[in-house]
Amino acid sequence: MSGNSYVNLLPGDTAPWFAQRSTSNPRFVFDTAAGRYLVLCFLASGSDAHAKAAVAAARSRPRFFDDVNASFFMVSSDPADEAQHRLSEFLPGHRVFWDFDGTIGSRYGALPRDIQPGKANVAARRLWVVLDPTLRVMNVIPFTQDQSDIPAVLSYIDNLPPPRSFAGFELQAPILVLPQVFEPELCQRLIGLYEAHGGTESGFMREINGKTVAVHDHAHKRRKDFDIEDETLIKELQGRFTRRVVPQILKTHQFKVTRMERYIVSCYAAEDEAHFRAHRDNTTKGTAHRRFAVSVNLNDEFDGGEVSFPEYGPRSFKAPPGGAVVFSCSLLHAVSKVTRGRRYAFLPFLYDDEAAKIREQNNAYLGEGVGAYKSAEAEARDMK
Repeated sequence: MSGNSYVNLLPGDTAPWFAQRSTSNPRFVFDTAAGRYLVLCFLASGSDAHAKAAVAAARSRPRFFDDVNASFFMVSSDPADEAQHRLSEFLPGHRVFWDFDGTIGSRYGALPRDIQPGKANVAARRLWVVLDPTLRVMNVIPFTQDQSDIPAVLSYIDNLPPPRSFAGFELQAPILVLPQVFEPELCQRLIGLYEAHGGTESGFMREINGKTVAVHDHAHKRRKDFDIEDETLIKELQGRFTRRVVPQILKTHQFKVTRMERYIVSCYAAEDEAHFRAHRDNTTKGTAHRRFAVSVNLNDEFDGGEVSFPEYGPRSFKAPPGGAVVFSCSLLHAVSKVTRGRRYAFLPFLYDDEAAKIREQNNAYLGEGVGAYKSAEAEARDMK
């Protein structure tokens, strides 16, 4: 192992994020699994008795590894594991990452930092890594020659509290809830616009081959949007935000908002089984400039449709009509399925002049159909 340098993760460290091929997903985005305990087992190869015993031990805890309390990930760097079907997923709760290029292992200390894909005779470190629901390291347990690591891991997870209380008590998501951002009359005007003109199916942004493109997948998101084009109304909406939202963000986060992106009335309808699964709002080049998301409810005659933040527990939030939930675009969040009625909402993103420069620079990474941005043309909608 001389000459090789390895990452050494310790309890309290932030776990590295990655995207890697798994048994069921050609690009599993690991950070979207937050909100439960995650256990990664770096097997190197699933061919020997120790690896088989480790997998069997995880299988012995079905009530823990159920994708609600926790998920278990086998990490293999041996192509023969896939070719010979030595490892397989077992749902719920058990999945396999095919880490043949060392993307995961090099970040978690199982493989050297500068691992070269396909390089032979690389000294692998076999270990377990336990993460909390916010993707911070709780424990790292190396494999031992006598396999005593296995009972040590089982004892550790058997004594963990429910995910919502992993910190010793239930956490509050770092969000702002602001009533009375819009008055009732403005809420009704916005709902009236949607009902008069209807909405179009909206997708979500994804990075594909280095480009930010809009994709549609009803299993991930279902919602319809109406684009507001009336400049007078846009100025009114900006005015409410300048008076009632921007000062609160400045007070809480010491961030001065100067720009707003997207003026839409969105509709989550029960007849569509509308929802939005857990995601972050700034993970592509075309969305990297986004700093804060705001969800202003326009009505309350619906069930479901509540915003939640899985990293901080299962609690969900339903702002009163005219009220806003404000949160960082980097927080994992979801909207539950609407089961009755229709949820209408105004859903902009907020950022500043420095982020506007990033937005314009990233025009080169926008795919077909994603409109380019020019900061000079946006001055008419400047919130300053």
